Amino acid sequence: MNEDVSDGWAASAAAWIVEQGEDGDYGRRFVLDAPMRARIEGRGFRNALDVGCGEGRFCRIMQRAGIRTTGVDPTEALLARAMELDPHGDYRLGRAETMEVDASYDLVVSYLSLIDMPDLAGAIVKMVAALRPGGTLLIANLTSFNTAGPPDGWTRDADGALRFTIDHYMDERTTWVTWRGIRIQNWHRPLSTYMTLLLDHGLQLRLFAEPQPTGGDPDRIARHHRVPFFHVMEWQKPA
Repeated sequence: MNEDVSDGWAASAAAWIVEQGEDGDYGRRFVLDAPMRARIEGRGFRNALDVGCGEGRFCRIMQRAGIRTTGVDPTEALLARAMELDPHGDYRLGRAETMEVDASYDLVVSYLSLIDMPDLAGAIVKMVAALRPGGTLLIANLTSFNTAGPPDGWTRDADGALRFTIDHYMDERTTWVTWRGIRIQNWHRPLSTYMTLLLDHGLQLRLFAEPQPTGGDPDRIARHHRVPFFHVMEWQKPA
């Protein structure tokens, strides 16, 4: 399967690898990793599918928790980096909405990858199909009010006060985001789109959290408190 370069990931892969390093970027290191690890550790998960695994960082985190992992991603350069860092790992080139899966995984993870998927409905069909009965779907995603901000987002008003602009919240759309040599396409969707698709599959919501930063630059902490970037959801497939 050939990777799709139209979303910017192929061209941005080298910069992404540098940005993530071993410890992840700011959002992963200081906001999401701790609550995501808390949901996987000590719960008896045996095998996990990481959908949109990128360079494999969260696969390696899950392996350290004793979980056998399979990573799927459509970007060849990111998978090459994953295999370089984890030569014995199971990494597969593919897109979420077309991956070949069976209901054999205790845990399916989407760690900031739903926003990259053009066919969200098709992707969720496959992720649910990959779960064994009673299995867990763990999602970290950008909040929908945050993705409704671009292109304006953080701006200063006439008095110079910093404000965050949200507009066209209900309109699903793509937007290009650029930072540190990375330029990729993200999808904005209202929260109801995600919730309806997941509920329609009969999944049961077990956790919804909006984690707060635990460290890092004070200005970034302040912005996260004003307009959180992320939420974490855990859904269970009925047994």
